[in-house]
Amino acid sequence: MKIYIIRHADPDYSIDSLTETGWVEAELLSERMKNVKVKNFYVSPLGRARDTANCTLKKINREAEVCDWLQEFFIPVSRPDRPEKGCPWDWLPEDFTTDDRMYSMENWTEVPNFKDSDIKEAYENVTKNLDELLKKHGYERMGRMYKVNEANEDTIVFFCHFGLECVLLSHLLSIPPMMLWQGACAAPSSVTILNSEERRKGKASFRMSCFGDISHLYVAGREPSFHARFCETFDNKEQRHD
Repeated sequence: MKIYIIRHADPDYSIDSLTETGWVEAELLSERMKNVKVKNFYVSPLGRARDTANCTLKKINREAEVCDWLQEFFIPVSRPDRPEKGCPWDWLPEDFTTDDRMYSMENWTEVPNFKDSDIKEAYENVTKNLDELLKKHGYERMGRMYKVNEANEDTIVFFCHFGLECVLLSHLLSIPPMMLWQGACAAPSSVTILNSEERRKGKASFRMSCFGDISHLYVAGREPSFHARFCETFDNKEQRHD
């Protein structure tokens, strides 16, 4: 089977919808997605994700199942350099890189700032719901792999958010989430694709064939939006530092 993970288009967080640029991105994405044969669509309950999805869904006269667990993974966590809480992917590299537990699937939630939050329970809730859904599609979690109960080449699509996307990938690829939150960036309206591989009968794993693809923007001559990134050089005052 194939899993598409699509980040919402350029967001206007103040109204939980899209900016003018975001609506253009969502429309360009819909032109790309309208020809993809999709078994089921699943979408976050948040407006920016639903608005992005609706551009595609209306074009092909389809509906998506709204899943609460696909909403953004905004679990308040204190950063080591400041008292107020924020999202875990805004930590400074000099803080998370000094703790080896961040690089371990078994120990990343033991970091003090994480241990004192609900992040472990929230992560387990997302991954539990993901596995329950995949089981319905024929793939049952078995350790770090999947038992194939019903082999298929179906495609399912998630319209969601960057932080949540990294949680899904963390579980499917057995990569600690902080490595994805900090080491990857999926631009608004980007497409990530994973394919199941059943190299031995009845046993499958998922492999990422592309991450954060925005070719639908480049075809139209548009640059990607900057959301989720930080400044490329420190002296660039127009890009966010913190």
